[in-house]
Amino acid sequence: MANEFGRNARVSSQMQKELSLIFQRDIDDSRLGFITINEVVVTKDLAVAKVYVTVLNVDDLGKRANVKLLNELSPIIRHQLAKRMRLRHISELRFYYDDSFDTGMRVAELLSEVGIHGKDKSDS
Repeated sequence: MANEFGRNARVSSQMQKELSLIFQRDIDDSRLGFITINEVVVTKDLAVAKVYVTVLNVDDLGKRANVKLLNELSPIIRHQLAKRMRLRHISELRFYYDDSFDTGMRVAELLSEVGIHGKDKSDS
């Protein structure tokens, strides 16, 4: 029971909230698109944080460019995070694109197509 919501989960959750606020208020780079933080996974020793993001309203090339830029800006973002969190050591940030949103949209699109074609066949 004690490990259900352990320190890693608490740090991950707090880090996700703080990163969202940092992107809203502190990072003002015109090259970045509209970024949402989907999940933060912190290693057991809290040394590395994998940050899964989604970038809206950009193509595949833009998504890769945004993730690359985030990884370049990670020392600055980490510094902002260190100001906000009360930890002795702040995890190294590694940004990854989370394609679950894109996959979900594609599945919904396919299901709606099947629903439309299924109604056409049942009407006949």
